Amino acid sequence: MCQLAWLGYISVDLGLRIPGYPEAMSGATSATVHDAAVEYGALGNILVWIGIAEMTSWIGVSQMLQGSGRAPGDFGFGTKYLAGKSEAEIEKTKLQEITHCRLAMMAFAGVVTQSVLFDKGFPYF
Repeated sequence: MCQLAWLGYISVDLGLRIPGYPEAMSGATSATVHDAAVEYGALGNILVWIGIAEMTSWIGVSQMLQGSGRAPGDFGFGTKYLAGKSEAEIEKTKLQEITHCRLAMMAFAGVVTQSVLFDKGFPYF
């Protein structure tokens, strides 16, 4: 998710907008869009959809805690890419995924920090 968050944050600062973007948020940067979204009323909608996603994911977490054998974070996506691989290759792929995701979390935190501290658009220095 952080890879997409990083890309989205920078895309907004570079001026990319989706069709139908509300006029009330037209001048907002990634760092200031929160206040504009609160004023426009969009964050309530986002909260509802994230809440629904979190509630439905609780089913998998509950099954895992009851001993279903499901691994944490395993939602069954991309299992076809692991077909035919040895156990060592699967473990290597899992390690690469976790490493890249952690790097993306640090990159996103850095982008947000720099954009707020320096109050500039991309490349934030």
